[in-house]
Amino acid sequence: MTISSHRNVIRWIIIASSFIIISLILWNTYSFFQKFKAEERVKIKTWSVAQNNFLRSIDDLNADVDPVTTHVLTETTTSTPMLVIDKNGDYNSINLDEEKLEDPAYINYLVKKFSSENEPIEVIINNEVYQTIYYGNSPLLKKIGFYPLALLLIIFLFAAVVYFFYRSAKTAEQNKLWTGMAKETAHQIGTPLSSLVGWTEILKTEQVNPDYINEIEKDIDRLQTITDRFSKIGSAPTLKTLDLVDVTISSYEYLKSRSSKLIHFEIEHPSTEIPVKLNAQLYSWTIENLVKNAIDAMKGKGNLKLQISQTEKQVFVDIKDTGKGIPKQLFTKIFEPGYTTKKRGWGLGLSLAKRIIEDYHKGKIKVIQSELDKGTTIQIILKTI
Repeated sequence: MTISSHRNVIRWIIIASSFIIISLILWNTYSFFQKFKAEERVKIKTWSVAQNNFLRSIDDLNADVDPVTTHVLTETTTSTPMLVIDKNGDYNSINLDEEKLEDPAYINYLVKKFSSENEPIEVIINNEVYQTIYYGNSPLLKKIGFYPLALLLIIFLFAAVVYFFYRSAKTAEQNKLWTGMAKETAHQIGTPLSSLVGWTEILKTEQVNPDYINEIEKDIDRLQTITDRFSKIGSAPTLKTLDLVDVTISSYEYLKSRSSKLIHFEIEHPSTEIPVKLNAQLYSWTIENLVKNAIDAMKGKGNLKLQISQTEKQVFVDIKDTGKGIPKQLFTKIFEPGYTTKKRGWGLGLSLAKRIIEDYHKGKIKVIQSELDKGTTIQIILKTI
C-alpha cells in the first residue's frame, strides 16, 4: 500500500472515530437531559401531592398541617418556574415576575409555553380538578439543553480550523512545487538561450538580412525576460518607481506585433506619465497573460481594447475583449489555481496575475463586467505615488 493510501485510510479512520465520539457525546447529553427532566417532573408531582394535602388540611379545620408537607411546599421548587391556576381562574406563581403576571396575555403565553415544555399536572380533590400546575424547565435544565448546540458549534469551529490548516498546508506544498518547477524551467531555458545568442553573433558575420537578425534578437530578449520571470517566482520582487503607461504600452505593442491581423488592437491612455511602484517584468507578465486570455476568448478574431485611467490615488488598467464572456458565478473562480476552460493549459495564468498584482504590488485585479457572447472587461487597480 502506498503512503498516499495509508494517509487516506488514517484520515477516514480519524473522521469515523470523531463521528462516533461526537454521536456518543450527543446521545449521552440527550439521555441525561431526559433523565434530569423526568426527575424534575417527579419533584413537581411530589409538590402537587403536598399541595393536595395542604388544601385538604385547610378544608378540615381540625386537622394540623403536616410539617413534611410544609417543607415540600417551601423547598422542593426552588428554581422551577410554576404557575398554579385553580378552578376559579385565580393563580399563584413561583419563580415568576409578578409585575408581568398582571397582564392576562402574559399568563396565557406562559400557559402555552409551559404546556409545550411539560405536561401540566392536575391537583384533584373530591374527584374534581381543583388546581392545574403549569411548570417550565428550570434554568439548569435550559443550560443542559443548550449544551449540545454549544458542543456542535465548538466541533464546527474546530473542523473549520483543521480544514483551513489542511488547505493552507496543501496550498503551500503546491506553491513550493510550482516554484521549484519554475526555477528549473528557467535553468533549462538558460543553456539553449546562451547558444542562441552565440549563433546570432555568427549570423551577423554571414551578411544575413539585418531585419532578420533584429527580429531574432527581439525574441532572444523575450526569452531572457521569460527566464528572468521564472527565476523570480517564490522570491520577493524588487519594486521600482516606473511609468506605468510606458511599461504597459511596451508589453501591449509586443503582443500586438505577434498576434493575428484579425484582431483589432486599441489602446487609450493619458498623455502624461503615471509613476507607480512596479516590478516591470512581473507586471508585463500580467498584461501578457490578460491579453493572451482575451485573444483566446475571441478565438483569434475580434476587438481588444486596453484603457488606462487614473484618479488622485489610483490607476486603472482595463482590458476589454469581444470574446465569449464569463458567467457571473465564475468572476472570482477564474483566478483560482488550476481553473481553466481550455482543452490545454494548466490554469495558472490568471492565478499568477492575481498573485503578482495583489500579493506583490498590493493592488487589485477583478472582472468588472462580462456578458456571454459579448465580451469581458478585467481591471487592474494599483496605487499611484
